[in-house]
Amino acid sequence: MKTRSSGILLHLSSLPSPFGIGDMGPWAYRFVDFLARAGQRYWQILPLNPTETTYQNSPYHSTSAFASNPLFISPELMVEGGLLTNDDIKPFKTNSKGAVEYGDVSRRKKIVFLKAYKHFKNGVARDGFDEFCTRNAFWLDDFSLFSSIRSHLRKRPWNQWDKGLRHMIPRDLTAVKKRLRESIDLAMFLQYEFYKQWSALKSYCNDKKIFVIGDMPFYVPYNSTDLWACRRYFKLNKDLRPSVVSGVPPDYFSRTGQLWGNPIYKWDVMKKDGYGWWIKRVTHNLSLFDFLRIDHFRGIASYWEVPAGEKNAVNGKWVKGPGEDLFRAIYRKIPDPPIIAEDLGFITPDVTRLVNQFKIPGMKVLQFGFDEPSSIYAPHNIGKNYVVYTGTHDNNTTRGWFENEATLQAKKRLFRYIGRRIRANEAAHELIRLAMMSRAATAIIPMQDILNLGQAARMNLPATRKGNWRWRLKPEGISPGVADRLLELTETFGRA
Repeated sequence: MKTRSSGILLHLSSLPSPFGIGDMGPWAYRFVDFLARAGQRYWQILPLNPTETTYQNSPYHSTSAFASNPLFISPELMVEGGLLTNDDIKPFKTNSKGAVEYGDVSRRKKIVFLKAYKHFKNGVARDGFDEFCTRNAFWLDDFSLFSSIRSHLRKRPWNQWDKGLRHMIPRDLTAVKKRLRESIDLAMFLQYEFYKQWSALKSYCNDKKIFVIGDMPFYVPYNSTDLWACRRYFKLNKDLRPSVVSGVPPDYFSRTGQLWGNPIYKWDVMKKDGYGWWIKRVTHNLSLFDFLRIDHFRGIASYWEVPAGEKNAVNGKWVKGPGEDLFRAIYRKIPDPPIIAEDLGFITPDVTRLVNQFKIPGMKVLQFGFDEPSSIYAPHNIGKNYVVYTGTHDNNTTRGWFENEATLQAKKRLFRYIGRRIRANEAAHELIRLAMMSRAATAIIPMQDILNLGQAARMNLPATRKGNWRWRLKPEGISPGVADRLLELTETFGRA
């Protein structure tokens, strides 16, 4: 990421499609064409792991750190692959423009996928399936079994399962595998189909000289395959419940902090195992993406630990993380991994040292750049080895920020910075210009800011549980006119 360039942040779920949620079908390819026409080099997305209504469909709270989300599978591409017919998918087409309704989408696609699976069982499009299952057995076997058991037990938490399943006693697992064979095979089929469609889409990106930036959550939820199968790596009590949980202290987004509630890693145990689980996780993600953003990167240096049972994150404490020891282990297995550090928030010298030591690009957000006179996020304070954003998925849109969040002092500093007063409908354009002209080697702009959208297009509001992860791009948002205007701006500042 040393070449001066730029890209767009847009999650797969936000793409248009006729099935209620963005997927890897025709509209994804049209978006790649849009990026190429606009002179962009990067497409950044959010985590691709499975989501659940239990976790408000957040891509940062998944039942697996390795599996992918079947909702992103395109029924239209299944038709092209011979797994379905056009008549199979017509009844399940829905609004291509509205916000994502996850429950409805899940019900519709489940019916379509069951039809495709029946054809698959009869020998359609099976080439490569066995090889995929063998190569990914280290996570796929546990995930497909875990998800099948949960579905059979109506999503009851794994610590409430029968003793044999709860403690993974071999004879009990063998018995349940026989009973749930069909469900397990379906889960494996969907992971394989996702992999095929994603591999084709990523190859199309790379052929267009566009690189995909993926995203890896730092923690995993309690009710996940990883906790069930790898519980020795987490701080659990004798009842197999977390003794401490994750979060962050009071910050820009919340006065009481953010109580994420994820279990905390036993870093000493992970170290004894050579950090093998983390190395597999990073390796797996880098097989899917060209670059990998590690969310909550500061947790590797030190993390906020909250006693289980607390109602908010105020009464937590900082605990030292594995730091450079983890990264030395990763770098021994993966020389010079293409990683980006999400190093936002309360950053201490140990985080800065870690980023600098391994020369990992950090992040800067321009919406934070005018809160105080000497902000580290001000454009002139952003060095070359950074990825600069107008905002991220956790921020308001830039127009929404200017209208609803920016203080009077922040606006005055912004006006002085650009040399004139502006209105709300000009804020996104001006921050995009500042990002593009900054010294940062890479500039990433959320699609909502490209389109100058307001607060209603916000993707996520941290520390809230409703209305997030639902925004979708309208088809006209990737018109040639929008691409050409973005290309002109990109060329002006030497990023095309």
